[in-house]
Amino acid sequence: MHELIGLFIQLGIVGGMVLLGLLAGRYTERKHLCSLERREADLQGMIVSNLKCFPGGAQSTPVPALIVGEASIASDYLKTLLAALRNLVGGEVRSFESLQMRARREATLRVMEQAHAQGFNAIGNLRLETADIAGNITTNQKRKMVVVSVIASATAYAL
Repeated sequence: MHELIGLFIQLGIVGGMVLLGLLAGRYTERKHLCSLERREADLQGMIVSNLKCFPGGAQSTPVPALIVGEASIASDYLKTLLAALRNLVGGEVRSFESLQMRARREATLRVMEQAHAQGFNAIGNLRLETADIAGNITTNQKRKMVVVSVIASATAYAL
């Protein structure tokens, strides 16, 4: 009987820790998404294009400039654990899709904010490159972490 009570206590502790990890991860992700939405709304008037030649022409001053922004978003331990379990049975790992989307938006916003701070109101030739999504980073405890890194580059213009 005492073993059964001990087992339930241990399961309760593990369940509580998983629930705490889930809630903390969701809170952090939602907070970041709200920040992205607020910052995107602030830069709503900026024109963004991935075309090589910017349509409509640009002013000669300020001179168009190359702007680069980078964002790295790390997965929490619960998402990494659930992704490892999902990897055993196969299928899409949707939690990593969320990381990828957040990293792309953050890198693009950083480029837009830099361009705006330098007096530009449009960016063209926007390019996004992804690196280190495979989890090649190890921590002090030798555990692998999943990190999504996105580098965004664009040419900033004044219209």
